[in-house]
Amino acid sequence: MKKLLLLFSLTLLFTQISFAQTTDIWVVRHAEKDKTNPDDKNPNLSDEGRIRAGDLAIYLKKVKFDVAFATPTKRTHQTLDSLVIKKVIDYKDVKELVDDIKKNYVGQTIMIAGHSNTVLEIVEAFGAKRPREDLTDDDYDYIFHLTVKGEKAKVKMGQYGRPHHL
Repeated sequence: MKKLLLLFSLTLLFTQISFAQTTDIWVVRHAEKDKTNPDDKNPNLSDEGRIRAGDLAIYLKKVKFDVAFATPTKRTHQTLDSLVIKKVIDYKDVKELVDDIKKNYVGQTIMIAGHSNTVLEIVEAFGAKRPREDLTDDDYDYIFHLTVKGEKAKVKMGQYGRPHHL
């Protein structure tokens, strides 16, 4: 009986610790893509996009990431290349991404690269309020920093690199 009580107490303690941990999540849209070939469904970053990817690394130079997630496109992966993250995992579905992070990466620092039509959806899926109404095809300079603790999430929006809206 004592062993069972001890096991139950330890399980409860570890559960509380995992819920008390804060997960830091950074979310960006991929940098500018090469639009020279309109038929290319998976383009590389443009020259401007490679510069922005470098600006992202400068902006986040003090952040040490445990893991990153990117859609299986060249441009999302290339946006993260300058960050030197050991493990980059492909994702396709926002709900599955959020569930995976909440289950397996609690308390870690995470980078997510997405697209103009998914970045704000990701922010909301973690439970934070959408900080902008939308992202257009021309919005490349926004970055979102989520702090997730249990089921509560807060988001701060910033900008990096050359302002896209001059």
